[in-house]
Amino acid sequence: MNEYLKPIEVRWADLDPNFHLRHSVYYDYGAYIRICFLEAHGLDAAFMHQHHFGPILFREECIFRKEIRLGDIVSIDLQLLKAKEDQSRWSIRHEIKKNGNTLAAVITVEGAWIDTAQRKLTTPPEKVWQVFNEMPRAEAFEWINK
Repeated sequence: MNEYLKPIEVRWADLDPNFHLRHSVYYDYGAYIRICFLEAHGLDAAFMHQHHFGPILFREECIFRKEIRLGDIVSIDLQLLKAKEDQSRWSIRHEIKKNGNTLAAVITVEGAWIDTAQRKLTTPPEKVWQVFNEMPRAEAFEWINK
């Protein structure tokens, strides 16, 4: 897959007192597209519950480039930036663009999978490997060797 892109609707409730997007909403947009991608590829909450695992984040960072205001046309993408070969650890980058191609923000998350019964990090089921291999890869994609 070359690209996974979703349009986002900016809501009045997403704005701060300066009439632009609240900082925390950018992170919500990142979580939204990650979950949309997983669900579209069969890794929904029911599958994760059945197999006793789920995603966790170690780090989440947003670099803000241009403000987003009510009425802006916004889209967000998803790119696999780094991963272990078994997909037990990964890094995903999102670019949020407004009004066409104006880069508004870049979100980077580093995460892994947790066994929800044992509450320990785990190697996910093979389905995760299949789904992550379908995820668009960043141009600078690299394998994690650790």
